[in-house]
Amino acid sequence: MKKKFLIILSVTLILFMQINAKHIEANSAIVDESTVKLRILETTDIHSYLLDYNYEKKKKTIEFGYNRVASLIVQAKKEQRNTLLFDVGDVIKGSPLAEYVASSPMFYSTDIHPAYKSMNLMGYDAATVGNHEFNFGLDFLLNTLMGADFPYTNANIYVDDRNGYEQDDIHFFQPYLLLDKMVVAEKGKMENLKVGVIGLITPITQEWDKEHFKDKLIIKNMRKTAEEIIPQMKKEGADLIIALVHAGLYSDQDYWPKSGNNVRDISKVEGIDVILYGHSHGIFPVKGEKGPKGVNHEKGLINGKPAVQAGNWGNHLGIIDLTLRKKKGKWVIADSKSTAKPIIRIIKKKKISIVSPMPQIEYILSRYQHDTLEYMNSKDLLNHLD
Repeated sequence: MKKKFLIILSVTLILFMQINAKHIEANSAIVDESTVKLRILETTDIHSYLLDYNYEKKKKTIEFGYNRVASLIVQAKKEQRNTLLFDVGDVIKGSPLAEYVASSPMFYSTDIHPAYKSMNLMGYDAATVGNHEFNFGLDFLLNTLMGADFPYTNANIYVDDRNGYEQDDIHFFQPYLLLDKMVVAEKGKMENLKVGVIGLITPITQEWDKEHFKDKLIIKNMRKTAEEIIPQMKKEGADLIIALVHAGLYSDQDYWPKSGNNVRDISKVEGIDVILYGHSHGIFPVKGEKGPKGVNHEKGLINGKPAVQAGNWGNHLGIIDLTLRKKKGKWVIADSKSTAKPIIRIIKKKKISIVSPMPQIEYILSRYQHDTLEYMNSKDLLNHLD
């Protein structure tokens, strides 16, 4: 009788433990799951058009200017508490103000470039370089970047060691970043999101600025580079990988090989989750537009991956809204919406401003603008700008 009782007790305990284990497992799954709304913001191809001023027409404008898109950044951050802000290159060359800065010795020693004085107000998380960053030479570029309060990354620019072996090539910039971002989930729970950021640039830059690259730097294929580095980023714990790509949807016409050196090819790299791009001064997505195979303007996807391109000179702000879900310890993109938000609207063929310029930027740039206009009066600049 006693033996029978012990057998029944043992069976009961086993059943209880199995049921309890399943209950704990179910509860763990519930606890593990989490939903986060994350907004990713992009500026690109500012070209030092920092103020809403048309230098050619010598008057203010509502059509472009970093001081205007900065106000959109402020609005976008207020609308969503979890945000990241990135720039995709071509900051320090293009406008008469940029030419004035490059001609002034003080910017090689003591002063911060006015572009970074402006951008430092906005809280950028990271940026990558564009081809025009190299126009004034490497010394000017490196000295200028020291004024940025945010890190730069690029993976496919290497030091030219001229030894013929790729295996020992050294990156010129930090090839990728891992940003620890504390985010608030929908139920108020704090989550840590490890965001990987990789920068890439069109290799034609090496041809366009030969005098600054020769025997110093080389640029490798974008896709091949990304495919080599993304696995390492994953290995180091990246939950979400964002590619900052200074290249267009299509490869530059004058460059060969074209394969692997455009955004469509980068979108096919396994492990890249989101693409912010620039260079071609285009806008993506465009409402009502139909793209080539794999390009979905309606959903803002390129080969199934959220992407955005924010025009140029501060005329648009790129916005990607992600819904992230954590399942079994891994974050996945459950939904996304991409928007290139303009600073103006066209109503009955009339251009209407929808945002005011940011006064703080106007204030800190007033001296530089005055000096730029004086500089213009002594130089024939407008015929020499990109």
